[in-house]
Amino acid sequence: MVYVDDMRAPYGRMVMCHMLADSTDELLAMADKIGVARRWLQRAGTPKEHFDIARSKRALAIQHGAHEITWTEAGALVAQRRHNAPVNTPCDAVPERRLPCP
Repeated sequence: MVYVDDMRAPYGRMVMCHMLADSTDELLAMADKIGVARRWLQRAGTPKEHFDIARSKRALAIQHGAHEITWTEAGALVAQRRHNAPVNTPCDAVPERRLPCP
């Protein structure tokens, strides 16, 4: 499932929010559907994996089935993921964006 929160963070002339999902595949598929470049994926392969998207893209995501949640609910979702995260997250969790290995 893909989620968009209600955060309203100014960024230049845009107002941004977060888009996150239950899986990387779902998140990247939604990004492709709404025209968000995969290179903008933040914190790839971690429990905090998300996109910052403009409010106009948020509306498109909702049209494509994303669920609206509050900013607080998004934080709770990330906290839940952190609690359930595997100890060793692979460095290549997102093939399109390889992460540096420690």
